[in-house]
Amino acid sequence: MGANPEHQTKKFQLRPVEYLLGSVAKLGEIIVLGMVTQLKPGSYYLEDPTGAVKMDLSQTNFHNGLFTENCFVLAEGWYEDQVFHVTAFGFPPPEPAKTTRAYFGNINFFGGPSATCAKASTKLRVMERENEDAMIVFLSDVWLDDSKVMEKLRVLFTGYSEICPTAFVLCGNFTSSPFGSSHIKTLKESFRGLGNLIAQFPSLVESSRFIFVPGSQDPGPGNVLPRPAIPDCVTEELRRKVPNATFTTNPCRIQYCTQEIVVFREDMVTKMCRNCVKFPTDRDISTHFVKTLASQGHLCPLPLHVEPVYWGHDHTLRVYPLPDVVVVADKFDAYSNTHVDCTFANPGSFACNDAVFKVYYPATRQMEDSQIRD
Repeated sequence: MGANPEHQTKKFQLRPVEYLLGSVAKLGEIIVLGMVTQLKPGSYYLEDPTGAVKMDLSQTNFHNGLFTENCFVLAEGWYEDQVFHVTAFGFPPPEPAKTTRAYFGNINFFGGPSATCAKASTKLRVMERENEDAMIVFLSDVWLDDSKVMEKLRVLFTGYSEICPTAFVLCGNFTSSPFGSSHIKTLKESFRGLGNLIAQFPSLVESSRFIFVPGSQDPGPGNVLPRPAIPDCVTEELRRKVPNATFTTNPCRIQYCTQEIVVFREDMVTKMCRNCVKFPTDRDISTHFVKTLASQGHLCPLPLHVEPVYWGHDHTLRVYPLPDVVVVADKFDAYSNTHVDCTFANPGSFACNDAVFKVYYPATRQMEDSQIRD
């Protein structure tokens, strides 16, 4: 059947930056894929392997997302007098994990001892489906030196002692006052107190895992990502009382049966809003943030002077293919949002936001809001 020419979709061809730089005439209706940079203060450029061109964003229509330096974007507009006048600014469409795996097969991108992706295992899929009671509890800003937080944790552990979760994922910061000469001593005593508290619930000690993800103000080499685990000398007493305690890096990766879970503790929403090219007009910041991470395939699409990254370990921040769950523990308000078959969530601040946390049920892939009320 022939299609009506009026209903046919208009097609565009992606052009490299050198195509613009090599032209002396005006070029209209051009789309370029490149990275946003600021080569001169106050002037944004679009850069790709072939060159960089200055952009005029005064008449630009920004699509959903938080556009910062180092983000890859699709820019549409016209080129004249060595300036690319951008009329529309958007992210490249995110690629669903199913599409990626259909192309690459069962290669294990996620990590771990196996060379084959766990999603290829029928046995794991059956176990995941049959274990309907499995749940993973996520908490952030667990200030162990705060008596109110410890009281809330006691209530939490008491409530879950009869139906033990698969894991508790506790994210830093683990002290309310992260600086000072007594920081390490306070942190060590706080972990000892937490170990004593958990030991009062033998069912949890035996059946649940306790995973600790460090925050930016916990002991570590400055404000550089990824962060190593909290030193053993600080946590040895807790590990002795709770054998199933695991102290991980930040970010960390958790494999539950066939599901891939990434946990990242960093105040990314604030940093991206502070450094975005244009702040969104609507206030649905979580949706913009989620779309940005999914489209960029990276947990920290920020320039190095805003968030330093160890170049040799940058691959630990990549989320390609998209995992099943991405938990970005942040001081920002709690949210959960599913985008491109990936669940993005923020448990919120347990210490500052009235003991809010998230519970994830792998069998149903549901993320549930939870709170311990006074």
